[in-house]
Amino acid sequence: MSKPERNPKVDAYLDKKSKWSQEISALRELVLEFDVQEDFKWYQPCYKVNGKNIIILGPFKDFCVLSFFKGVLLEDPKNLLEQMGENSQSSHVVKITSLDQIASHKNEYQDLIKQAINNEKEGKKVAMKTTSEYEVPEELKLMFNENPDLKIAFEKLTPGRQSGYLLHFSAPKQSKTRFARIEKFNPNILQGKGFQE
Repeated sequence: MSKPERNPKVDAYLDKKSKWSQEISALRELVLEFDVQEDFKWYQPCYKVNGKNIIILGPFKDFCVLSFFKGVLLEDPKNLLEQMGENSQSSHVVKITSLDQIASHKNEYQDLIKQAINNEKEGKKVAMKTTSEYEVPEELKLMFNENPDLKIAFEKLTPGRQSGYLLHFSAPKQSKTRFARIEKFNPNILQGKGFQE
């Protein structure tokens, strides 16, 4: 098997020598041992199989990550994978803090990469929570009653945008904060935008 083609955008990104560039370079080499396509998305090295994103490498303040888009499907007997956020349904990451860590867990990381590739080739899917399974805050229900156009616009949003709003609106403990959030994003909803747009 020939080595995958290296993306010049990833080369340029790694040439900038950021805090985690050595570790990300080492992770890149691990991933490029497999039959993947290297891309540069969201300002990070991203790896695809059959045109689908499977892995992304990225820096954070205290660590960098080997992130698997469908990490929840991977067998992880050594418990190396972590869920990045409490609302993450699919992706899991390995947090990396040193080159030594990469060297000492090379075989385990390669096994996770191989599983991710095989899962994508086999077409395995993650059963995602549907929008109807998220709780609709009472404050949003009240605003829907007051403004039927808001309810119609919300229902026209993509499931991802709807669930993003529901999570964002439900997070505050105080009702007045939930109301304030909903009011703030009324214009976005009416324009068909997500809350991060």
